Amino acid sequence: MPEGILTGDFPGWQGFFKKTGAGWVHARNAMISAAAEAQRLGVKFVTASPQGTVTGLVYEGGDVVGARTADSKEHRAYRTILCAGANSNQLLDLEDQLRPTAWTLAHIKLTDEEVKVYKNLPVLFNIEKGFFMEPDEDKHELKICDEHPGYCNWVRDTGDKLTSLPFARHQIPKEAEQRARSFLRETMPQLAERPFSFARICWCADTPDRAFLIDCHPEHASLVLGVGGSGHGFKYIPSVAGYIADKMEGRLDEKLAHVFRWRPETAVDRDWQDRQGRFGGPNKVMDFQEVQEWTEIGT
Repeated sequence: MPEGILTGDFPGWQGFFKKTGAGWVHARNAMISAAAEAQRLGVKFVTASPQGTVTGLVYEGGDVVGARTADSKEHRAYRTILCAGANSNQLLDLEDQLRPTAWTLAHIKLTDEEVKVYKNLPVLFNIEKGFFMEPDEDKHELKICDEHPGYCNWVRDTGDKLTSLPFARHQIPKEAEQRARSFLRETMPQLAERPFSFARICWCADTPDRAFLIDCHPEHASLVLGVGGSGHGFKYIPSVAGYIADKMEGRLDEKLAHVFRWRPETAVDRDWQDRQGRFGGPNKVMDFQEVQEWTEIGT
């Protein structure tokens, strides 16, 4: 434990230090590594817009035979795997099994000397306040996330159905910044007023029970679903693709297949305000439509 870092008063906190069996993963480098391995195995990535923007699935004879991109090209395949995260609802009717939900994060730029001091800082997580970990050695940034049940972006679709529509924005609500700074004041007050160098809203897709949805579509036999990260999908990056491949090949463990099955019955009369075991902030699912003010980081 580095000295002189956790200098806050931690008012009312109760908890413990877990020395082993816990940690963090560098998200960007993990994705770079996974992409490199995929390319080594023969995967071809189609990126950028319009050629890398999927606008819909291609249907033929009652089945899905591929995907269509914004350049009007059809990418046909014997099997199509849908892993579009929070955007999956825009490509397929998932019968309310997914709720696009977003969280908020920010970075603080540290000096070279500070990076040395903060190195090996353990992950600190408060179920109602937020979390952070040691700084990124590449960019010298410390990541802070404020904890809350999430944001949705509630709009009415063309059929007047209420839906949460994901969007991209390189800022966060001012209220999220205030929560993050409050968290820092209790833990590392020396950083609480430092400017943020980076901010993002981060989308995920919640199933009603927060279990993955990995199954063959009941009506389109060639379509395989790998969705429903439910806020904890990334930690399965070494294994989740194996579950999808096993399902596609008909050899997924029977118990897992039951848990991950297509299950619209769990979403009947779904409570869209369900916190799903999450806490923090106002202790409710928030709505981006009600956000009054956003940060202006880097502008």
